[in-house]
Amino acid sequence: MPDTQLATVQPVESLVVPDVLDGRDGINRGSIEHSQLSARNDLDAVRAWLSNFADTKTTFDNYRKEAERLLLWAVVQLGKPLSSLTHEDLLLFKGFLVDPQPVGRWVSANGGKYPRGDARWRPFNGPLSPASQRQALIILNAMFTWLVNAGYLRGNPMALLRQRAKRSAPRVTRYLSVSLWDEVKEFVQQLPQETEAQRAYYARCRWLTTLFYLQGMRISEVAGGQMGNFFRRLGADGQDQWWLETLGKGDKERIVPASPELIQELRRYRTANGLSALPTRAEETPLILPFKGKARCLSRSAIHDAIKGVFGSAAAWLRNKGPEFADRADELERASAHWLRHTAGSHQADGGVDLRTIRDNLGHVSLNTTSLYLHTEDDERHRETVARHRMNWNDAKNPSGS
Repeated sequence: MPDTQLATVQPVESLVVPDVLDGRDGINRGSIEHSQLSARNDLDAVRAWLSNFADTKTTFDNYRKEAERLLLWAVVQLGKPLSSLTHEDLLLFKGFLVDPQPVGRWVSANGGKYPRGDARWRPFNGPLSPASQRQALIILNAMFTWLVNAGYLRGNPMALLRQRAKRSAPRVTRYLSVSLWDEVKEFVQQLPQETEAQRAYYARCRWLTTLFYLQGMRISEVAGGQMGNFFRRLGADGQDQWWLETLGKGDKERIVPASPELIQELRRYRTANGLSALPTRAEETPLILPFKGKARCLSRSAIHDAIKGVFGSAAAWLRNKGPEFADRADELERASAHWLRHTAGSHQADGGVDLRTIRDNLGHVSLNTTSLYLHTEDDERHRETVARHRMNWNDAKNPSGS
């Protein structure tokens, strides 16, 4: 086992790699004369690759995470520079992703998500799912390909890993059935509201689930969203329409119909937090308010944890109803914020909403330039979404209306 004092596990922005492991003499290094990078060591080369994604935070964070894990594993665990990794080394790394060991070195205590500058930070928060393992290899293959194209490396050892034949995209399975979704809503509505803290928690749970479900938003869109992104305009029928403007994947802007039901829930949530019933257009209040401190946007991980908390508590609540609910509770425990996005799309499709409407609502395909002028098309999308896609809280079980 190499001397782990050579390089400790820490974020790449503060990592110091000893000369012997920095890759300047890596066995896979390309010719300096033909390199298109000024980087002379592996860490600088990785940073050069990451700089291509600096303007897209979600992509940058994901790519940095995977490059960081491989670089740290190579230097600390294997005692080799990144630019000396072989096909056999990457087979070992592939197995390492399944179960990062030793846990104390690689996995944060209790699966906690600590700031990158915190001494408790680790590259992993727990075991990776098979999908996350595949995604890691895809990202690293792209990194190696780029380093080869830049002349920094001679070859891509990742390309030698056996890849499964590409299959047609499977039907979405990570979503909640209508009946299980009803269970989640029932759980939220029975939450206690006797104390101020309980009322605040209830209000957030109700607004979180409503917003994710009715709008089909990505977690990054909710995290970065502000209440001033809600706006209204007159439709062709002369009636007010509410919309929510959001910045989606690839920094693509889109507007999503906001139904009267959603606006009513927005009023409820804002009122519960001491705000005016409706936001102004320039208001910077985050879509999800922190429980304490300054009203600033929560991180994506905080919102992820909030949704997981709702699903986890709902699962425990289901288990208490009897052993016949165990399977449904297990499914809820696996669910995440992205499941709610899939649930929104699936329920809209099953409810008869036109697939083109769902496509535009979820932002799967960007609108072409001419659609900016087709306001009658927007009107129809608004009418159809509001008519067919509803939250349907059963407030008869919660007459307090708080």
